[in-house]
Amino acid sequence: MDRANNCGRNPSFSPVLLDGASTSSQVRWMMTPDPPWQYQRHLPIIECLSLRGEPREPTSSPPPPLVILMATWFRRTRALAHHLRRNDKCPSSSSPRGILDLRAASAPVMQPPKSVGTGRATETFSPARFPVFSAKRFESTRAEEHLQLLHEEVEDDDDDDDDAQVLDFPGGKVAFTSKMQFISETSEKRVPCYRVLDDYGQPIEYDCSAQVNEELAVKMYTDMVTLQVMDAIFYEAQRQGRISFYLTSMGEEAINIASAAALTVDDVVLPQYREHGVLLWRGFTLQEFANQCFGNMVDYGKGRQMPIHYGSNKHNYFTVSSPIGTQLPQAVGAAYSLKMDKRSACVAAYFGDGGTSEGDFHAGLNFAAVMEAPVIFICRNNGWAISTHIREQFRSDGIVVRGQAYGIRSIRVDGNDALAVYSAVREAREMAIKDQMPILIEVLTYRVGHHSTSDDSTKYRPMEEIEYWKMLRNPVNRFRKWVEGNMWWDDKREAELRNDIRTQVLQAIQTAEKYEKPPLSDLFRDVYETPPSNLHEQENQLRETIKRHPQDYPLDVPV
Repeated sequence: MDRANNCGRNPSFSPVLLDGASTSSQVRWMMTPDPPWQYQRHLPIIECLSLRGEPREPTSSPPPPLVILMATWFRRTRALAHHLRRNDKCPSSSSPRGILDLRAASAPVMQPPKSVGTGRATETFSPARFPVFSAKRFESTRAEEHLQLLHEEVEDDDDDDDDAQVLDFPGGKVAFTSKMQFISETSEKRVPCYRVLDDYGQPIEYDCSAQVNEELAVKMYTDMVTLQVMDAIFYEAQRQGRISFYLTSMGEEAINIASAAALTVDDVVLPQYREHGVLLWRGFTLQEFANQCFGNMVDYGKGRQMPIHYGSNKHNYFTVSSPIGTQLPQAVGAAYSLKMDKRSACVAAYFGDGGTSEGDFHAGLNFAAVMEAPVIFICRNNGWAISTHIREQFRSDGIVVRGQAYGIRSIRVDGNDALAVYSAVREAREMAIKDQMPILIEVLTYRVGHHSTSDDSTKYRPMEEIEYWKMLRNPVNRFRKWVEGNMWWDDKREAELRNDIRTQVLQAIQTAEKYEKPPLSDLFRDVYETPPSNLHEQENQLRETIKRHPQDYPLDVPV
């Protein structure tokens, strides 16, 4: 954390980003407890009776009836007696007196009774003998260690406050309070957004060269330009009818390339569908991109996937899956396998703000927190889930605050600032691997392009809004200004790069079009080693249908 904290000591704020989320040059991780008692205590619970059965001073309501007082005290003494019996410290419960008269216990644990549950450890009855977790998770003793630390803190507090009491709950100690107070549905201030470069590409109290040298910076910028040019040409190819579908990452180039640069080739990537820049960074060629989009015979998926559903075992990049959010629980499982194998690697799972409305998002985060899996959740909050604005999706302060609810350390980052994204993901990777914990990163950005070639975003958002983000908050232009300011780039190299990439992409498209399509039989292969009879029947039925209706099927697919 030292390096991250030194990235910017001046929490200066810049213009608001996405509905009032201010920006800051200081890395501010939401130090979310993992387990929940690592950094802060549990929220207090309201109680009208002390553990001695004495009424607390009410603040807004009269004391409960005497019946409730008696029932509460009976329930607690019965629980204590049960614990003492299990440890051979209490006589049999064959008579009511054996349960209620705790003075019959042979141990001095109830002398005086106020020692029970107040956090003061006695010789016989101690929270240390009443562990919260009896079963250890995989190589994790952190929960027990943190429980002991919390117990010591409670003891210290009890020295100052004789009335302090806590509930020794299975999920950790919880302080009592007689004041009824509901947690507010919103916080007074929004979580700030970490950034390194301002809108003009100028650093904000940050020594960028400490992490990003000339070689890395130039590589990041050239890949961002490559991604930008490739998207523009493939989008036009779809409009010409040469491919069936496409979607771009326009406006989100910095998230793709900068996050990929902060990871290593050993890290596993589970993308959504707007992260082809990560694959580009790892060495996937323009020709391989074209082969997949055209679904030809050299496509690794053998033409069985929609365009842009890339995948590469060589580059540790899971194949894109159309259903939203399904990759998140899968990413946790992959991360846990790395943990079991003691690999010095993590998993990066990408998803959009719309994915947080799926059940798999919540299941994945809770799964990761409980299993302490080394996974980085990278959420691209670009303001729109197709045509659904974020205001219509949730009332919380974006996605970053949800990490704390699940016990996950979190941060909000300016997604149009390549240096900020790189710094945050790099730090997150170190924490995920070193501390074996999940991390949630919310990157605020804007989807400049349409959702896909099947969408016309001007139907649900103003053109002025799109142009504003395209021109004034363009992540590629901002990073270029910083690179040029360091004398690492100039206009001549810019023109040569764009012309060269354009030529390569057009050539890749022409080559991909010349390849034949995969044979029809490939539709029924690669699932079973020996195809079952029902697949043979389906294949025969399809061939008969093609013979009867040849005009309805493409002529370039070998039958």
